[in-house]
Amino acid sequence: MEKTVLLDKEAAGRLVTRVAYEIIEDNKGSGNLVIIGIQSRGALFAKALRNKIKELEGVEVPLGSIDITFYRDDLTRLMDHPVVRETDVPFTIEDKNIVLADDILFSGRTVNAAIKELFDMGRPSRIRLAVIADRGRHELPIAADYCGKFVPTSLNEYIDADITEDGVINKVTIREKEADKG
Repeated sequence: MEKTVLLDKEAAGRLVTRVAYEIIEDNKGSGNLVIIGIQSRGALFAKALRNKIKELEGVEVPLGSIDITFYRDDLTRLMDHPVVRETDVPFTIEDKNIVLADDILFSGRTVNAAIKELFDMGRPSRIRLAVIADRGRHELPIAADYCGKFVPTSLNEYIDADITEDGVINKVTIREKEADKG
């Protein structure tokens, strides 16, 4: 059940613009930059960032996506039949400045798995994390370098980002977990 709208479409657009500017400034432009999104909504957020950087810089930054399913340390706890999506990184990551994009940062386990997968692909110059929202409650020492919004939540809540295939964030909401019915 939806509890609170954190960002509507206009506020989400401003968030993407702000994060894109931070990325450009931190990387001194977009020359050695690549953006890789974590499937599935992180890949959509990555697309939003790339679109905004293209609008601001006139440069189309290479875009990729990774599926971290088999790199998770908690895979067996999460599901019996994992949904595996495509990993698509059609460029080398050697010596690149990677912006790893995900929608929501919570425990840090997804990001940890993504970093492991990236290092299996090569040795980047650096990896920076961009998220729409950080829920707090990290289980690992992982923090976002570019964070749209910090929103501490309880364990019975989660944050949902509604993002189109084109990378447009329609809204971001806090939802309460459904109680188990059984």
